[in-house]
Amino acid sequence: QVQPVESGGGLVQAGGSLRLSCAASGRTISGYNVAWFRQAPGKEREFVAALSRSGGTIYYGDAFKGRFTISTDYSKNTVWLQMASLIPEDTAAYYCAAGSASAREQDETRWFYWGQGTQVTVSS
Repeated sequence: QVQPVESGGGLVQAGGSLRLSCAASGRTISGYNVAWFRQAPGKEREFVAALSRSGGTIYYGDAFKGRFTISTDYSKNTVWLQMASLIPEDTAAYYCAAGSASAREQDETRWFYWGQGTQVTVSS
């Protein structure tokens, strides 16, 4: 089975950018639908973006279209989340997930393999 491992989180000022990485161990990530979710303190985990297996189709949560970009380099077995124009409300733990039957699935319970998360903090 695939094991996602996130990195790239940190502290950034409002208006700044950050790129998160999701590296896969165990299996080739191109064989899986891959998604990014985030969870802010006291809030439910929410769908950010997803990439269908082999990179054919991309989906974004409505709140993230235009500011966040999901992409991949399968030669590096990695999926990225580029985040721009960050605001303090983007402060959250960001998680990479894989294994859903459909990349358009926004229900976290339908994703089977999860990383440990990486913290993003946006200061005002």
